Amino acid sequence: AAPEGPSAAGRAAAPPPLQKDLEEVKELLTKATRKRLRDVLMTEKHKLELEIKNQPPPKPKDVAEEDKSLLGGYTVKINNYGWDQSDKFIKIYISLNGVQKLPAENVQVNFTERSFDLLVKNLNGKNYTMTFNNLLKPISVEGSSKKVSPCHCQHDP
Repeated sequence: AAPEGPSAAGRAAAPPPLQKDLEEVKELLTKATRKRLRDVLMTEKHKLELEIKNQPPPKPKDVAEEDKSLLGGYTVKINNYGWDQSDKFIKIYISLNGVQKLPAENVQVNFTERSFDLLVKNLNGKNYTMTFNNLLKPISVEGSSKKVSPCHCQHDP
């Protein structure tokens, strides 16, 4: 089964399409008698379970509604960033003028084992977003964090 797209509904804890796929695979496993077919079904079952497990938890409705009210202006996709990687860490550097003056809750990062989403809300009347899906290796969700620092860069007029 193909993975669902990154729509709002697709990010729920266990989206109905994924859950239904998993239930059907389990049902087929009870009926399959050929080893090769059982192996294929077991592999698909494990993939679906992992995909469901790695979905971010759903937001309570009141928080989701509050997020919508905080979003002002339009959303800009962040394409300009720096990347630093070692054996233990990955660091992403993004320059947005004035971000350090925003309230902490306006800078949100959601980490999963293989992805992260960044949302900067209402910075100079715009929202900024960056999404990295399908990271090469798993990351530690618990060990991941964000840090907002003042810009130390020189800008030419």
